[in-house]
Amino acid sequence: MPWKERYTISDETSIVDSDIRWPDGKRCCFRVVVDLSPACGPDGIKPTDLATPDAYYGMNGGLAALVSTLDRYGIKATFAVPAVIAEIQGDKLRRLAGEGHEIAAHGFKHEDVSALEKDDERERLARTTEIIARVVGQRPVGWFSLARPGDKFAGGAISPNTIDLLLEAGYEYFGNGLADDAPHYWVSDFASRRAILTLPYYYHFDDQFFLLFPRKGTGLENPDSLFRNWKAELDAQYKRGRHFSMVLHPHAIGWPNRLHVLEQFLDHARALPELWYATSTACARHWSATYPAATHLKLEPSIWQDHPGSLS
Repeated sequence: MPWKERYTISDETSIVDSDIRWPDGKRCCFRVVVDLSPACGPDGIKPTDLATPDAYYGMNGGLAALVSTLDRYGIKATFAVPAVIAEIQGDKLRRLAGEGHEIAAHGFKHEDVSALEKDDERERLARTTEIIARVVGQRPVGWFSLARPGDKFAGGAISPNTIDLLLEAGYEYFGNGLADDAPHYWVSDFASRRAILTLPYYYHFDDQFFLLFPRKGTGLENPDSLFRNWKAELDAQYKRGRHFSMVLHPHAIGWPNRLHVLEQFLDHARALPELWYATSTACARHWSATYPAATHLKLEPSIWQDHPGSLS
């Protein structure tokens, strides 16, 4: 349930397993998000970030190999794209969109917006929306703020104004919330029940924490741990009838030995007959139509209290 500052100001009561319904009688929603931001710092993507071997491989060989794998399994993914990457990689994004994948927004340059003035953040949000719409030919309806190395919050960085600005700009969903393992509503104002639909994200199903960060100073990576996390979570969510999502980075997962791990996991998923493979927009629109906030947002005053020195 939502519980911390920068997450929400209220506690939303979660939906029980028996009340969840997916299209066509499917048992569990399965969602793949591909993060097209290279590794960068809190200032966002810089030219030097695009010039690293990992970034070059990720946007070329790694991306091609990952998309080929998804195609073989018939999976349409959501690609979270910073505006500066959209400007550079327009041909690739148009091709992905033409093949049925979703292109969502991932900030102007994946910068930390938590200290920005509201008008500055609003301008960056508007520029991001305009650039992706122009490049892809379709306006993004989802917004992601995925984690970077060194972020204080595993869910990425937002400001106190982000959710209201997304609502103001007409976005349908926020792509990565830590508050529940099913879609839920991120409440920005308790009194007016102002909220945006939010899709689940957990860093232990994000490949970068197992395939990139452990290499630092060790030369080691942990794909087997990542596979175990994916499999255990999918099996649990399938049993309960809720939701599973994973985040992939082409410069992380796109190497042959790591793609083999992904293929093993997708083979396991394919053996589960009642999975609904959905883009983030398809999932969000189903949830908004089936469980609209007007009738299904159940709120209680937040029980969370901040303490000096905490990272909440």
